[in-house]
Amino acid sequence: MPTLLYHKLLDKQIKKFLTDEQLTEESIRRFLDVVNNAYAGFERDKKISDHAFSISEKEYQEVTRHLQEQHDIRLQSIVKLKNAIRSLDPLYDIHFSEADDADVISVISFLEEQIQKTKALEVELIQAKEKAEQAARAKADFLSVMSHEIRTPLNAIIGISHLLSEDEKLPSQTENLQVLRFSAENLFNLINDILDFGKIEEGKILFSEKNIDIRHLLSRTKAANRIRAEERGNTLKLMIDDDVPDLIKGDDVRLGQVLNNLISNAIKFTFNGIILIEVLLSKMLEDQVEVYFSVTDNGIGIEPAKQQLIFERFTQANAEITREFGGSGLGLAITKKLLNLQNSDIYVESEPGKGSKFYFLLRFKKADTDVVENAVKLEEGKGNLNGKKILLVEDVQFNVIVAEKMLQHWKAVVDVAENGLKAVEKARGAAYDIILMDLQMPVMDGYTAAKCIREFNGTIPIIALTASSSIDIQQKVYDCGMTDYLSKPFNPDELFETIHKYTAK
Repeated sequence: MPTLLYHKLLDKQIKKFLTDEQLTEESIRRFLDVVNNAYAGFERDKKISDHAFSISEKEYQEVTRHLQEQHDIRLQSIVKLKNAIRSLDPLYDIHFSEADDADVISVISFLEEQIQKTKALEVELIQAKEKAEQAARAKADFLSVMSHEIRTPLNAIIGISHLLSEDEKLPSQTENLQVLRFSAENLFNLINDILDFGKIEEGKILFSEKNIDIRHLLSRTKAANRIRAEERGNTLKLMIDDDVPDLIKGDDVRLGQVLNNLISNAIKFTFNGIILIEVLLSKMLEDQVEVYFSVTDNGIGIEPAKQQLIFERFTQANAEITREFGGSGLGLAITKKLLNLQNSDIYVESEPGKGSKFYFLLRFKKADTDVVENAVKLEEGKGNLNGKKILLVEDVQFNVIVAEKMLQHWKAVVDVAENGLKAVEKARGAAYDIILMDLQMPVMDGYTAAKCIREFNGTIPIIALTASSSIDIQQKVYDCGMTDYLSKPFNPDELFETIHKYTAK
């Protein structure tokens, strides 16, 4: 009989308690087989259990290690977050729970507190911004109102002085009229300086592109400053390079403003001297012309340390200058900003007691080919509007008187409407060559009147007469259908040229 293999524990017990004879019995053998199978199953289950335990232990150790790493990272993160928060403002006393660096609740509480403070600060900043904007609007409104209120009577003063200067008069009256015109124009320039600086700071300034007769502009500028120069014993000299084109395209008003500021400054600080205005061609490009301008005097001069200071607003070389020579301290600041806005700059060379030289380079577009013909036609018609029928819309009586006299002096036929509603009625019932429209009037303002007229007449030129020169007003003028605008107090020559320009056709 073959020897059976039993589990080692069972085999050990068989050898101890059973004889070979007993092992031959069938019943005992079957019993031993069952027990042996039980032992084998137990052994197998034990191995599986041991293997499973071993695997679980490894996984447990791995999970524990990962948890420890995450815990360490969390601790480090909280510590770094606290340090970062403290470093934002080293002077600010920040308290966290030091008992447990893992106390993220204290960090969250602190951040929530800071968020609330930031929101409150944001509300305060928004309110401060709104107040600042309201103040800026109030300033702009104030300047606009003051501009209108001052320019309106000033318009009459300059206009009447212009008309009187063309009438026959005594020599003493000539001198008085010169003083009157000079004082009125000084006041006008001062108002323009103040208003212009406000517009420049707000970025509300645009440069026009007109055809400029550069020699005519320079001659007029020299003539406008001649009387004051002579009063101080000064001689004005103008030198223009023959190579400078007769006609260029740019903003004649702003160029004139820059030159007038420099010339009037030279006159102000020079006694019994010479002021030289020099204009040279710097470059002739394909479609542009670069021109060099300089104003040189032999006046009091400027100390080197003060030569850049004079371009700051409301600033002069020293306090005594304001008392002795007057001025707002805005002229050079405006000059510099106007040139900067045109990609240029102002330079100065000066020596105390020997004089000063201010100079700049400015680029202009080349003038159109038909400019010469238009300029000749304008010059031929100078001082004569040949019976052109003009509707003057103005509610201020002395402005009506001045404008009527000017227009009639130029042989125009003038009809007057005292408000916008009357202007609409007259424009509907009669044919005019041009309408001169004031903007601020009772019953109906100039904007509304222009819109009404455009509903039945889309071609007649409508020129706004405004005592405000802000860019917002200019845009509003064009938006309501007007053709162009003139700022009060208008230069009589500009008034004539504008009317001639739009009625010559």
